[in-house]
Amino acid sequence: MTWIALTLLAFVMGTLLGLRVSSPLSNPTLVATVLVAAALLLSHTPYEAYRLNVQPLSALLTPAVVALAVPMYRLRALLARQWRALVFGGLGGTLLGVSADTLLPQLLLLSTEAQRSLKTAPATSPVALQLAQFTHAPPVLAATLAVLSGLLGALVLPSFLTLIGVRHPLARGIAIGSVAHGVGTARAREEGDLTGAASSIGMGLAAVLVTFIVAFLG
Repeated sequence: MTWIALTLLAFVMGTLLGLRVSSPLSNPTLVATVLVAAALLLSHTPYEAYRLNVQPLSALLTPAVVALAVPMYRLRALLARQWRALVFGGLGGTLLGVSADTLLPQLLLLSTEAQRSLKTAPATSPVALQLAQFTHAPPVLAATLAVLSGLLGALVLPSFLTLIGVRHPLARGIAIGSVAHGVGTARAREEGDLTGAASSIGMGLAAVLVTFIVAFLG
């Protein structure tokens, strides 16, 4: 229970910081991750012990991801009219992400475990965790890299999209969701329901596409 309380406290602190400081680095998930990681290192607590302690929180991950579909349902009529752009944009973004996560680790001569784990990084962490048995990647590493991918996308993509002139809510949402999944979608919702809904679609398409890639290409 101690680690559950500490994890919740870290997230609350991250949320309060986000309300006071307008910066990508004040993302509540990022702040909580850094604080919990620091606590684990300072206390010399193995990750496995932490994971077992916070299983009740982990069980809430799946319904939390499903809840991201609520804005998508509310705006279903508008989204249906733009389905071609959303589907092709989402699949294209995820395919680009998978290609980069497959080729760059090979060029950088990363370990086999890291290469296998990065293949599923564009998918949300529960999906990456389930696919690890098929890619023969360490499950913890696959889930961790998926979370880090989402954090990085949530930090970098909004500002980058603004920099290159992408301002339409649907375009921004689908771009963020297709590579930054749940964490990115939570960030996209801060820009509005339309951006959040498009990001939810991108996240769902990413999970489907990555699953198919793993199933047919290994």
